[in-house]
Amino acid sequence: MKPFHLASVLLALTTLAFTPPAAAQLLSPNDPPPAGAPQPSLLASPAAADNGSVQPLDRIVAVVNDGVVLQSQVNETMATVTHQITASGGKVPPTDVLAKQVLQRLILNQLLVQTAHSNGLRISNEQLDAAVANVARQNKMSVPQMQAAMQQQGVDYASFRQQLQDQLLVREQQQQVMQQSAQVSSAEIDNLIASPAFKQGEVHLSRILIGLPEGANAQQIAAAQAKAGKIEGELKAGKSFAALAVSESSAPEALDGGNLGWRRVDELPPPVQQITNALQPGAFTQPLRDASGFTILKLEGRRTPETKQIVTEYHARHLMIAPSATLDAQAAHAKIEKLYNEIVDNHADFATLAKQNSDDPTTANASGDMGWFMQNDWGAAIGKLVGSMQPGQVSQPFQTPDGSWHIIEFLGSRQADKTRDIEREQARQAIAMRKGEQAYEQFVRDLEASAYISIRVPELADDAPVQGAP
Repeated sequence: MKPFHLASVLLALTTLAFTPPAAAQLLSPNDPPPAGAPQPSLLASPAAADNGSVQPLDRIVAVVNDGVVLQSQVNETMATVTHQITASGGKVPPTDVLAKQVLQRLILNQLLVQTAHSNGLRISNEQLDAAVANVARQNKMSVPQMQAAMQQQGVDYASFRQQLQDQLLVREQQQQVMQQSAQVSSAEIDNLIASPAFKQGEVHLSRILIGLPEGANAQQIAAAQAKAGKIEGELKAGKSFAALAVSESSAPEALDGGNLGWRRVDELPPPVQQITNALQPGAFTQPLRDASGFTILKLEGRRTPETKQIVTEYHARHLMIAPSATLDAQAAHAKIEKLYNEIVDNHADFATLAKQNSDDPTTANASGDMGWFMQNDWGAAIGKLVGSMQPGQVSQPFQTPDGSWHIIEFLGSRQADKTRDIEREQARQAIAMRKGEQAYEQFVRDLEASAYISIRVPELADDAPVQGAP
């Protein structure tokens, strides 16, 4: 049976929680941990070491407010990170260095889950079931097949669901913080479109952050600056940026080699725009002081945007029948079938029936008219449907996950120049993203500053000596 790698799925979701919203793929590595995986000397039971055998010990590694991070979580995540670094051709850092980075990520994840709960955020069973199905799909399995694979590998399915639910909570918390700070005015959009940065396309950046605590004193600032200067010197001497990010950066994306992915130039703070404009691909900055600490950026690549945006727009009518307290699921299905037969067999007017019967508050009063829209504006299901229909065609009744039934009458399509509309939406998203990221970074700093965090394994504490350091 195809193996299922639980840790890699959860790590992918954890990583997503600390990066700007972007397409993220759940990983499913099938290979065993490669050579160079963390050795048990740091993470094994001392008693076991005395008698010559290595037995895992699921001890408490850190206390985070009223929660804990367990040794098993650190071990599992370290194994997955090691696999990912090796698979991408990178060099695995020393075990103690990697363990500290992993622990930082798990502590922050714990803090965010706790905060999400205290803020009243919840993940419904439907949301969790959909996420489980998505994980199975990414592993090219059905849910029952995935459960069987997990059982064969000794992975507890209930524990998997709980961890997955926690990661979804983290994402909800991030989105809530970012959305609360993402109000954008028309004037802001106009100013950005008029600025040179708006036409500069996208840059692929990596980052090394030497973080500072909130309210850092002069001694802490000087120590962080010295460390950043030392890293700059190692980069100039030819050391890998990604390797140094893994071993030295305190940023959330450190375990990904500092990779921030592709970003629109206009999403970046103006000072960063100016700095990256002066860089050639492959070059890096000197340490830059900001609210988080000292940052070194590397420009991995640059690409320019399309200048004209011609898109296909679709026009359709929509009729929806939704189950309710007075109309059960079976009756709703029967009603939509009856309406479909009246339209197709009896040539009843779709617009009239939609106005009289549709439960869709958006389109019912307009006789079902959805107006002109781009393919996925009404969701992927409707987008896929209209993309395959002919003008005048009426779709078979179809059901959406919320239980409601739908019929679409396709009216036609056209090519439209949406350059201005798309530019304004891109500008709005860029401003919202920049504001949201700044708010989220401050939110995380405040969260860490106010939390009770006690690391119970001395060699994993921040001030512990690093065995792999030169």
